[in-house]
Amino acid sequence: METEQDRTAWKTLLAFAVIYFVWGSTFLAIRVGVHEVPPFLLAAMRFLAAGAVLYGWMMARGERSPRARQWMSVCLIAVLIFVFDYGLLFWAEQRVPSGIAAVMMATIPSFMALSEIVILRTQRLTMRLGAALLVGFAGVAVLISPWRSLGGAPINPVGAAALIFAAISWSVASALSRKLHLPPSKVMSSGAQMLAGGVFLALTSAALGEFRDFHPASVSRGAWLSLLYLIVAGSIIVT
Repeated sequence: METEQDRTAWKTLLAFAVIYFVWGSTFLAIRVGVHEVPPFLLAAMRFLAAGAVLYGWMMARGERSPRARQWMSVCLIAVLIFVFDYGLLFWAEQRVPSGIAAVMMATIPSFMALSEIVILRTQRLTMRLGAALLVGFAGVAVLISPWRSLGGAPINPVGAAALIFAAISWSVASALSRKLHLPPSKVMSSGAQMLAGGVFLALTSAALGEFRDFHPASVSRGAWLSLLYLIVAGSIIVT
């Protein structure tokens, strides 16, 4: 007979399976979208929409809006995560296959471990941890090395470098978020960060001249559907 503990374990496993499936599939959706929509503009539309929904929903439920000090922390995290991480990820996926991008972004836990050692000082660099980090980084180095190719096409080094920088930026933001004064509600905090991140991405897009190159009428239904998937499944549901 199935116990309550067994049901809870299955629910947890199912939740993680859904999260990992959605997380992995977003890389393909990004790849589809950036073929027709400028990368920073696409990211801006994703997070402006998702952030507005989450922020508005929490406000409608009676949650307090972040205070001035909290907004400062939110904006700092938003720049690190949404401009330097997601913005560069969207940009890099014009140059790097989505599967490679997903593998390289999976190095975030390794950089998070380094952030905990250097920034938070909550973890010690042991021989075992050091060896594990070296193996992980060596694997990425082999993956993007000039003599390694997939289907005869070498990995774009600029795109790969952007992905590494994006992973580092996410890990630093994750470490800083434990020290910064953020809203106590995780959903409100996430919504505010997405909303601020969307604004910063839109400003970056405008500065790069992406608005001049964007013609909504020429965007296919597939690209719009990929954006909708990124907003709903990739941003709102997983939050």
